[in-house]
Amino acid sequence: MPIPMPQGAGLSWTPQLLWLNTVSGAIIAVAFFSIAFVIGSFVWRRQRDVMFRGVIGGFAAFSAASGVARLLAILDLWVPMPAVASAFDVLLAMLSIGVSIAVFKMLPRLLVLPTRIQLQKAYDRLEEEIRQRRQAEAMVARFQEIEANEARLRQAQKMEAIGQLTGGVAHDFNNILTVITGTIEILAEAVKDQPQLVQVTKMISAAATRGADLTQHLLAFARRQPLQPRATDVNKLVIEAARLLRPTLGEQIEIESMLAPDIAPALVDASQLSTAILNLALNARDAMPHGGKLTLETKPATLDPDYARLNNDVMPGNYIMIAVSDSGEGIPGNMLDKVFEPFFTTKEIGRGSGLGLSMVYGFVKQSNGHIKIYSEEGHGTTIRLYLPLASGPAEATVDEVRKTEVERGNESILIVEDDALVREYVVAQVGRLGYRTLAARNAGEALSIIDSPERIDLLFTDVIMPGGMNGRQLATEALKRRPELKVLYTSGYTENAIVHHGRLDAGVLLLAKPYLTSDLARMIRIALAS
Repeated sequence: MPIPMPQGAGLSWTPQLLWLNTVSGAIIAVAFFSIAFVIGSFVWRRQRDVMFRGVIGGFAAFSAASGVARLLAILDLWVPMPAVASAFDVLLAMLSIGVSIAVFKMLPRLLVLPTRIQLQKAYDRLEEEIRQRRQAEAMVARFQEIEANEARLRQAQKMEAIGQLTGGVAHDFNNILTVITGTIEILAEAVKDQPQLVQVTKMISAAATRGADLTQHLLAFARRQPLQPRATDVNKLVIEAARLLRPTLGEQIEIESMLAPDIAPALVDASQLSTAILNLALNARDAMPHGGKLTLETKPATLDPDYARLNNDVMPGNYIMIAVSDSGEGIPGNMLDKVFEPFFTTKEIGRGSGLGLSMVYGFVKQSNGHIKIYSEEGHGTTIRLYLPLASGPAEATVDEVRKTEVERGNESILIVEDDALVREYVVAQVGRLGYRTLAARNAGEALSIIDSPERIDLLFTDVIMPGGMNGRQLATEALKRRPELKVLYTSGYTENAIVHHGRLDAGVLLLAKPYLTSDLARMIRIALAS
């Protein structure tokens, strides 16, 4: 049996040939191993999204085996290993056959794979579809925003129209109530010795008071009431409101106050704010017929630009927040947009006029504030009032003490009133107080009297009058002719003559209709002494 000879003997052990075969074989082996490593790493790391994983893995194994075969060939230059080399050649042949068969089977599938250009076109189409989808989504969002803005605009226009209507109604109604309120006082004085008639006059007076409250609420909603905002300590005001509410709400309703310490004062009409809180509390009481909890809360609040974008009637900034919450029945979601409309109510017939929330809404808007309602059926309601901050410290509130004795005088007063019924009543009442009276139906007649030599100490004029000149314009012209003249305004609806930006003009004295004789007498003396 012949002895195997190393491959180096066939090269006559020539050093140059030995090193050439060794180096080239090593380089080829390293290349095969590198290819196997890269392909194997790629398949291992991307095994979930790599096509033909088996074929590629087999090719990596074939490449690694080829590298081993090259190493054995290098070793065979010096050490003959025919059995090992033959066995490895068989293994390599089997791998070659397997990979070749797999590659031929893979060929039809490879031929139908998209080219780079096709993939780029598909990618471009996908990008275009994404762009169109985003554009469509943006258009839908824009349409939704436009629809929401239109809904808010329609609501604002509706509220403004109702406000103008109610303002006009309140003006005429207050004129009527002025006569009723004043004449019932005279009648009550005349029949004070007849108990049955006294009871009748009390009933008429109570009805007139309810009518006056009604018109006050209408004017508040219409934002036509003259406000006198001042720096107000809201904590003190809420504490006082809670004290007044305890006997009104009854023992079955618990009142809890959550007041932020050292809270800044709000710029608001304190008496109107107190009325608003009382209205909200009474609404809360009606929502808790079987008892519950009323919570009054105060704290500083910041309404940021993001909130203002969702509520386009809000100016971003710092506010004082007053919240009135109840644990009552709650309000259905489909009614929340209507709760601030006048005469809208969820109460039973005869249990409410539907003016409480509308009055609060109008007052807050006129005060340059914001109001928000949150409610869930079965869990209660929270109404939050956001009021503007005052620039200075809270002013001390001095309760106005009315004298029991009606003040009188003997000065000369020019009364300007376009409503004949009201004018006749006012002339009579002012005359009963001891004053000398002159009367005019409009500004033209009033100026004629002012130009006459008649003595006039006080101009008592309605604000809203026909004829092209209102009460404020009349007063301005009268003061040019008689600089020493005192002026007192009266009105049931001021429009913008003496009220601007929701505030009574500085230095203006106003006696709001309807009024009692004592109010008339007191304001005349204040005007004459001003």
